[in-house]
Amino acid sequence: MIVLRARRTLVDGALRPAAVVVDGSRIAAVLPFSDSVAAREITLADDEVLLPGLVDTHVHVNEPGRTEWEGFASATRAAAAGGVTTIVDMPLNSLPPTVSVAALDAKRGAALGKCAVDVAFWGGAVPGNLTDLRPLHDAGVVGVKAFLVDSGVPEFPPLPDPRPALHALAEFDGLLIAHAEDGALITPATGRRYADFVASRPRASEDSAIAGLLAAARETGARVHIVHLSSADALPLIAAAREDGVRVTVETCPHYLALTAEEVPDGDTRFKCCPPVREADNRDALWQGLVDGTIDMVVSDHSPCTPDLKRIDSGDFGDAWGGIASLQIGLPVVWSEARARGISLADVVTWMSRHPADLVGLTHKGRIEPGADADLTVFAPDATVTVGPLHHRNPITPYAGRTLHGAVRATWLRGTVITDGDAPRGRLLSREDARV
Repeated sequence: MIVLRARRTLVDGALRPAAVVVDGSRIAAVLPFSDSVAAREITLADDEVLLPGLVDTHVHVNEPGRTEWEGFASATRAAAAGGVTTIVDMPLNSLPPTVSVAALDAKRGAALGKCAVDVAFWGGAVPGNLTDLRPLHDAGVVGVKAFLVDSGVPEFPPLPDPRPALHALAEFDGLLIAHAEDGALITPATGRRYADFVASRPRASEDSAIAGLLAAARETGARVHIVHLSSADALPLIAAAREDGVRVTVETCPHYLALTAEEVPDGDTRFKCCPPVREADNRDALWQGLVDGTIDMVVSDHSPCTPDLKRIDSGDFGDAWGGIASLQIGLPVVWSEARARGISLADVVTWMSRHPADLVGLTHKGRIEPGADADLTVFAPDATVTVGPLHHRNPITPYAGRTLHGAVRATWLRGTVITDGDAPRGRLLSREDARV
């Protein structure tokens, strides 16, 4: 057994002194800081905080098929370096996309033996695979993702009307997660002006798609989750739907909380994502949505690509791949902005650990409590770090060179510290693991 003592430990949503007893892969007890325990002792430094391992439910690993963009080995090393102990892989942009059990098996085969942290999987809902949704559920995906607008890759076409999929999912209480933008309100964007790109994908495009998704969820009774919310104008719609009993959860991402349209240089396509980073007033309203509980969680939407696809040379926002790499640095990015706003570290980590874990039913993850996996992060919230080389395969990021608050000093996976050179110990999780 091991006992980790920290004067600040995140337990039950608050930081307090504690001694966390680890027996094998699980947390055996959470005791007062000074309690005597017959175990190997590790005491954290005074500037360190003991946190649960983060859970990132929105990661594009892209393997198999586009491993030159990212891959399980590089993505999970980046996760571990950032204090993330569980990721959930998106069904695109891999080839094949995870829209059938055979494709899920291919993805699991590609991941086997490569993962530094635990990995679960989303399936996909696309036109023509309605009969695959229940088999994917039974095979262990934690839910299925649909795009209500063009996904950017032809092998994962959009599902403009999600109602048939929601009816099918409601039969077994499956979860649909949705990229919600209305293509009818999006216009083509070309050129280097960031303002033109933002105008091409207005807040109204998100608001319209979210309204339609909420109506479909109300009609079918199915569970829905809105991914990467960028338009704060949709928050009243979401709050009203919840009041009406619609089962909806919402995430946003570090880039929407830390970046603003006003600061994006023209031609700097490192900042491109869809939906786009918006104005400062919108960012402030998203923070308020987190504080008041309308937004449930913060996850990365880590979506890297090769440098040529980012169109760094031309700076053409219309032509560049839309995606921001931040898996390794999400916690300091969000914490830096939160601390400036007087928001507690306990809240930030709850949004980035317990709440995403609960979304996918992995209730033995993302928390420090007896019986939970001993997935732990040692974090120094007052230290500063400058974003330099990252473990991502293509570490193009808008955060390069930024000085952030918060340093991850150690990451534990199921009771053992992850160190460079370790053989990968991450497990491939299924929905059944939610019951462990």
